[in-house]
Amino acid sequence: MKNSLICFCNAVMAGVFIGIAGTVYLATPNPLLGPFLFAFGLLTIICYRFKLFTGAVGYWANQRNRDIVRYSGELAIIWLGNFAGCFAVGSLIRQSRSFAGFANRVDLVCQAKLADSPWSILILAFFCGILMYVAVETFRKTGLPEMARVLMVFLCVSVFILSGFEHSIAGMYYFSAAAVWNWQSLGCIGIMTAGNALGGMLLPFADLLRGESPTK
Repeated sequence: MKNSLICFCNAVMAGVFIGIAGTVYLATPNPLLGPFLFAFGLLTIICYRFKLFTGAVGYWANQRNRDIVRYSGELAIIWLGNFAGCFAVGSLIRQSRSFAGFANRVDLVCQAKLADSPWSILILAFFCGILMYVAVETFRKTGLPEMARVLMVFLCVSVFILSGFEHSIAGMYYFSAAAVWNWQSLGCIGIMTAGNALGGMLLPFADLLRGESPTK
């Protein structure tokens, strides 16, 4: 129970920082600077070892049989914690004067997601999942120069945003800030979650097929 509570709290903090990253992205009109600044959220999460679903789900593929159920439960806790953190930031920012500066933009962002087809959302989330795993796994490779590890985080985040890929946790923040939660938006997040999970596990499964030993 204690470990689950700690995991949940760390996941809430990850959601908070994704919310902050989403806020600066929406508030920055420059199309290149906004995606770059969004990476602040992921870098903070990694450095402080908070729990982000899109950064953790890829490692499900590396779990041994006896650990799959445990890790699946941990991922569920992380997802809920991320949701709570994003919802809190989105709801609070909506009550601030800053929100007026990007209210129209967040509405447009959410409208585009809700108007998209499930298949399109799944594809876009799949590629985002790949990039999030690459960002986290590269940062964990202590043999690489520190600057290269940090740069990869910023590159992966910038690439997924500029490509229009779908990040389920960021989506939670956008829907919360726009206050458009309904069955359709929940379904949209569910599809993004599935796509992020599939994409995040692509490279770990490829490593297993090559005969490399699982690592946690």
